Amino acid sequence: MKVGLKLFASLAAHLPAEARSSHRLDLDVEPGTTVADLIRRQGIPPDQCAIVLVDGVWVTQAGRAARALAEGEVLAIWPPVAGG
Repeated sequence: MKVGLKLFASLAAHLPAEARSSHRLDLDVEPGTTVADLIRRQGIPPDQCAIVLVDGVWVTQAGRAARALAEGEVLAIWPPVAGG
């Protein structure tokens, strides 16, 4: 099944070079793939996943191992950020 992955700020380094300008990559995954599975598959350090949304809905850190992705959904991840 196909899902989208969007990585922002420093996490874009985990995308292929050709996908970095759009911050998006479409992936084929097995049914039952969870948010945590996809994070691990892409080599993204879990502690760098501060904001995680599936189709705009927050996924808690505790819920990432249980939240299975469905066909066409988009997983978006932002790293921790600081501002002032």
